Amino acid sequence: MKKVLVFSLSVFLVTSTMAQNNNLQNGTKTKLVPTVTIPAPPGSKGFGMPPAKKPGTNTSVIHLPRIMISASALDNHEIKSTTLDKMSMSDPYIYADQDTKTYYLTGSGGVIYKSKDLKNWTGPYGAYDTKNTWMENIKFVAAAEIHKVNGKYYYAASFGSSELVDVVPRRYNITRHQTMILESDKPDGPYKLKNPDPNYDYLPHSWDIIDGTIYVENGQPYMVFSHEWMQTIDGTMEYVKLSPDLSKTVSEPKVLFRASESPLALEMVGNGEMTYGLKIPGWVTDGPEMFRTKTGKLGMLWASWGAKRYLECVAYSESGTIDGPWIQADKPLIGNNSGHGMMFTSFEGKRLFIVHHAEGDGPRKPQIWEIDDSGDRLVLGKRIL
Repeated sequence: MKKVLVFSLSVFLVTSTMAQNNNLQNGTKTKLVPTVTIPAPPGSKGFGMPPAKKPGTNTSVIHLPRIMISASALDNHEIKSTTLDKMSMSDPYIYADQDTKTYYLTGSGGVIYKSKDLKNWTGPYGAYDTKNTWMENIKFVAAAEIHKVNGKYYYAASFGSSELVDVVPRRYNITRHQTMILESDKPDGPYKLKNPDPNYDYLPHSWDIIDGTIYVENGQPYMVFSHEWMQTIDGTMEYVKLSPDLSKTVSEPKVLFRASESPLALEMVGNGEMTYGLKIPGWVTDGPEMFRTKTGKLGMLWASWGAKRYLECVAYSESGTIDGPWIQADKPLIGNNSGHGMMFTSFEGKRLFIVHHAEGDGPRKPQIWEIDDSGDRLVLGKRIL
């Protein structure tokens, strides 16, 4: 039944794409009409869902709202000292800058925190200056990352606007979401758009793109990204080649694998998971992060939803290159409602793994674990923070 469903959805997506291409070739632009969406059953659990009732009571479990802080470097920020255990952050990412011996922490939200020891942090600092671009009024981003390539620092983050770019009937209204790459001479920014086109998209304008990461193989930079399951139904991991200065794409996107290829990724509605108050079936791909083990094995961390809710999956390339084929691990790296993690090396030379964890539908909080990458397969160690 699952194979029939996936095949049917694939036919739908191919037909939809052909229709869009025909419209473009004919010089026409279809006016998008928002679709009806299907609400989740009352009391459902899931990402972005209202607070559930405490068992046996009429009282809701109360989660304090997260205070959203602008990630724009043009806005004022009150810099404070804090510790990792006091932070709430989805999709955490740490860049360890060897030049300054400073750790830079970012993630969803997009602000930057700085630390010398991973325990004590100062922030939040503004990250980007997107004045006079389509991102100018966007204050918060998803899954921000910091990379260093060819002596420059790059900030990859998913920017979203309210512009309606696609409609999946009786499912979801797709607004503009693109992973954008901004450049700076310093790891703390401000990061700015390198491409001269202020309205530039790295991927097709109508695509729902999230969680893009930067990867370099044999001197060729890539963006590896999630084509969002809200649009594709069976989420994909894909790549596109980038120009040497990372300012634009220079190839067509290529699909590496689909979420349903992993035995760990379960169909959302069948697994009892609702999303943003809606009943949306499908399989999720989140948070790709590329790595090589000490043996040279190429792998990808990525996240999905499974038996114990959010989880961290691992895939390994049989060829040792980005083109795969990609083989999915049959067990999660961590599977206790934790995911969207990445690995980095401490200044003492220890390999570490940072991930977010949530209790139920509560706030997501960053955790740091030891990790062993000395063999062909990753082995998670003990939690240290």
